[in-house]
Formats: sequence, structure tokens, C-alpha cells
Amino acid sequence: MKKNWKVIAVSAGGVLVLAVLVVLALNRSGAPSESDALVDVPQEDTTVLLYGIDVGKYDLAENTVEFGETIGQIFGRYGVGPGLVDQIARKSEPVFSLRGIKAGQKYTTFQTKDSAARLAYFVYEASMTDYLVFDLSGDSVRVYMDTKNVTVKRRMKTATITSSLWNCMIDNGMSPMLAMDLSDIYAWSIDFFGIQEGDNFTVIYDQKYVDTVEIGHGTIWGARFEHGGKNYYAIPFMQDGKVSYWNEQGQSLRKNLLKAPLKYSRISSRFSASRLHPILRIRRPHYGVDYAAPSGTPVVAVGDGVVIAKGYGGGGGNTLKIKHNSGQLVSGYLHLKGYAKGINKGTRVRQGQLIGYVGATGLATGPHLDFRLWRNGTPIDPLKVPTEPAEPVRAANKQAFDGVRDRIMAELNGTLADSLKVTSFAPAADTSRAANPDSVKQTPAR
Repeated sequence: MKKNWKVIAVSAGGVLVLAVLVVLALNRSGAPSESDALVDVPQEDTTVLLYGIDVGKYDLAENTVEFGETIGQIFGRYGVGPGLVDQIARKSEPVFSLRGIKAGQKYTTFQTKDSAARLAYFVYEASMTDYLVFDLSGDSVRVYMDTKNVTVKRRMKTATITSSLWNCMIDNGMSPMLAMDLSDIYAWSIDFFGIQEGDNFTVIYDQKYVDTVEIGHGTIWGARFEHGGKNYYAIPFMQDGKVSYWNEQGQSLRKNLLKAPLKYSRISSRFSASRLHPILRIRRPHYGVDYAAPSGTPVVAVGDGVVIAKGYGGGGGNTLKIKHNSGQLVSGYLHLKGYAKGINKGTRVRQGQLIGYVGATGLATGPHLDFRLWRNGTPIDPLKVPTEPAEPVRAANKQAFDGVRDRIMAELNGTLADSLKVTSFAPAADTSRAANPDSVKQTPAR
């Protein structure tokens, strides 16, 4: 209280003055004024939270689930009896089935610090981002799922391929999953089995982090892929409520047929009118393309259509045939190990949908997919089939698309200011905002 400190500083010779000043100070309003009140100095909050729990109150230990270990065994080590474990399991069931606990996953225990230490919290990390909290600190059990904070940083990477796209990603500090998504985007435009040394690409994408750990990527905001001396651009843009990828002219990168029905294999045999059969040792036509791949590799439908045949096809082993929407084309998938769940004769499938798995059934020297195409009943070479693109960007949306394209291409070339980068998407039909490309907003989607 500033005034009181001044009064105390008066010399001993002024005792009467001191007394008067004290009386005036105390009785002026009957109570201390706001200026006389003590001011509390804010104390810094030193609470440290982990999974939303105050770590200062507990002893923590981290561990991982061992192979074959049950949740009951883990809880038992911390003095939790079978009855309480059963209660925990029942509480957890609507949130996360404890049968889904996996070996190798991390868990953290929070035990009280008193002499009779007991388990107050148990946290199981279900994934890189999601965790399950078992709250045993109160009179009743609580079980809930929560998510770690995820931060996103925009990245642009350029790399030259020396062996494969997969290896190129790893060598340049990118996630192999980014290679998978790039191959999905360009699946109708680039033959990834024909990638050449010296092909290169630039990609703009969101990298996700939990703390400082990379946990995958988000939206791919644009790409340029140089293959065989030709540039292929991928521009994300929303039409009909869905974000798709387009070339710089506004033509869809999606075609009516995929280039191949599986990823990351090699062509072991091509379409031929006279091929030496590896088992029968005779020459006969091979009206398909063999893709050598590990047993169990997923096989997808190359186009929308209906399953017209499913079963064992003799030398072709487990076989599927799909009639595509044009009615003129039929695709065949031979030597399958098995079929995807729900795939039967008459099933309608979508382009890219899982339909089966690579195997070695029938006359096969090893696991591979024999992929075939027929047009009006006549076998055709799958590697030489021209495909028609999906609908392009419509005229009403072209101005909005051009604004997005110009900024994405400028960013790919390293000539765009951060403030002008496309960071979100809005329906392209909102043409009232399209006149100013900087105002275009769309909702991100992958």
C-alpha cells in the first residue's frame, strides 16, 4: 500500500503529523480505496499435462503391450482385480473393444504417490493420434477416447527418380504413402511400371505432426510429374461437391479405365499371339499382361462395372470378370488367391475398389496377376487401350478453376507469395467469388 509506506517514512520528529495522517488515511472512506488495496501478483501455472492429466500428482511409467498379453494381465500387475477388469471392459465396449488391444502399442500408467500406491489412470495409445483413457481415480470407472493435437505444415518437395517412385520418396525424406497417393492421382495418366530413370516430380502437400513426430500427410495441393520428357500437372479443384485433380487445361486426370489393377509390381509377361507357356512348354497365345507381385497384393477394378463371372477357371485359377459401363469392355483377373469380401456375380463395383488378391492358383509358376481385356468379345492389349477422360471442368466453373490453377502452378515453380497460396476450397459453382481468384475458398479433401 503505497500511502502507508510514505507515512512510515516520516521522521520521529513529526509524530503528531504522523498520527493525523494515519487517522485521515483510515477514515477517509471507512475502507481502503482501490488504490490502497493489495495487488495479487499472478503466479505462473506450472501444471504439466499428459493426455489431459496432471503428471505432478502421479508416478508415471510407459510400456508396450507384449505379444499374447491381455488387458486383464496388464491391469492385474497393478493390483486391479478381475471384478474391476470386467467392469472396465463393459464400460469400454461402446468406445473401444478391448479385444482390439494390439501387441507393440504403447500404454502409460499413472499411480498415486502415497504409500499405498494404486492405479489412478491407464492410457492406451490406439494409434498415432488416438488414445483411450481409463479413469480409475474416482468412485466409478470412466473410459473415453481422445485425440492428440495434430499440427500441419505445408511442404513442397522436388526429387528425381533413379530407381522407383517408392525408393525416391524414402531417399528424399518423404513418406512412402505419399508415393501411393501420387500414383492414385496419376493412375490414369502415367504408367508407373514404365517409370524411367531421370523422371522427376514436384509435389505440394500438408505434413502432419504430433509434437515433432511425422504421422503422415494430408491434402496434396498440387503436383507436376515429368515422365518421358512430358510434364503432367495435377491441380485440385472442386466440382459437384467433390475435389478431384485436373490438368492445366481443366481436363480430368481420371479416365474410364485405370492403367493397371494393382500397385508396385513388375510386368513379367506381355500380351502376345505366341508365348512359350512356362509350365506347359508349348507356344500359344497369351492374351493378357502378367504382373508379378507378392501373394496377397490387393487387386482393384480398373473401372466401374458389374461382376459377370466369379469362380475357378481351370488354368486361370480363381478368376473374376467385370463388364464395364460402356458394355463393350470386359476386364479379367486371373490366378487370384481369393476374392474381396462382398464380391459376387452381379455385384456392382467402382473404379479402384478392392476385388481380390494376387495368388498363384491354376497353372502358375509363382504369384502374379494375369490381367486381360476384351472389347466386344475380342482380346485386346491392356497396355495399348486408349481411354477417355471424365467430364472436364465445366464452362461455368472455368474462371474459378483458372484462378486456382494459376496460383498452384506458380507455387510449383517457386514464384508465389505465401499470402496467395491456395489453402482451402469452396464449391466452384459459387461463381460470384470467382472473379477474384484470391477469394476462392474450397473445403480440403484428399
